[in-house]
Amino acid sequence: MLDNVVTIHYRPTLLHARMVVALSGWMDGGDTSTGTVECLVNKLQAEEFAEIDSGKFYIYNLPGSMEISALFRPHTKIEDGLVTAYEEPTNTFFCSDEHDLVLFTGKEPNLRWREYVECIFSVALEFNVTMIYFVGSVAGLVPHTRDPRFYGLVSEERFKPLLHKHGLRPSNYEGPSSVVTYMSVLARQKGLGMATVVAEIPPYVEGRNVKCIEAATRKLAAILELELDLDDLRVRSETFETSLNNTLEDRPELANQIRQMENDYDKEEFDTEMADLKEWLERQGIRMD
Repeated sequence: MLDNVVTIHYRPTLLHARMVVALSGWMDGGDTSTGTVECLVNKLQAEEFAEIDSGKFYIYNLPGSMEISALFRPHTKIEDGLVTAYEEPTNTFFCSDEHDLVLFTGKEPNLRWREYVECIFSVALEFNVTMIYFVGSVAGLVPHTRDPRFYGLVSEERFKPLLHKHGLRPSNYEGPSSVVTYMSVLARQKGLGMATVVAEIPPYVEGRNVKCIEAATRKLAAILELELDLDDLRVRSETFETSLNNTLEDRPELANQIRQMENDYDKEEFDTEMADLKEWLERQGIRMD
């Protein structure tokens, strides 16, 4: 354990645990990452058992415009001349002993990636975690009226069947990295399995996207084989979609663009399903061409 950086409040008894990681920042559009783990913490009544001292991992005083610096500085609230809130980043581990599950929610670090990831892995190894899942999101051409597409990547070839089993499209990407990719590389070196589950979500929806949080929570629940009552999430999701549809009535140009996105989405899904159907029929000795 990394002394003076990771604090253990109590020691749960776990055997072959799984860990789900959420990070605010680059891959948390619509709060899909942090909102999903927050939902799991609440549904499973998971208890906080450890935390990372956040002080050395973040830049607070980045020079630049107010808009840029606001992304880095701690959030505060002042009411009637009195400071009523001052919030620095937190990095917290929760545990559900019953489900052999560790849940971590934090903020992607600005500094010392290696040490930050070592903190997460030190807790994982200390409490017998064998598989780590990151849940996140990226913006894509997905309309809010459809379920998000899910992509995935794994730390080793032997975990690839997990992608197909749970309907995760293999990721293809080249460009700037997130700390999550570094985690996947280091997981292999540590002898831990890791899978990344990424929802592709609408780029035009600002703020917390309840529908995508619901979809990601259902996906993680299926992967982890958790039986959860998510009816309340479904109701909030439907209300959220209805509210967006009402807003679009006053924005016909955007509504037209979304209809085109719906057509493209449905066509791609149909073509994908047809490809699977053709493959199955051919295995039965039936050809469609």
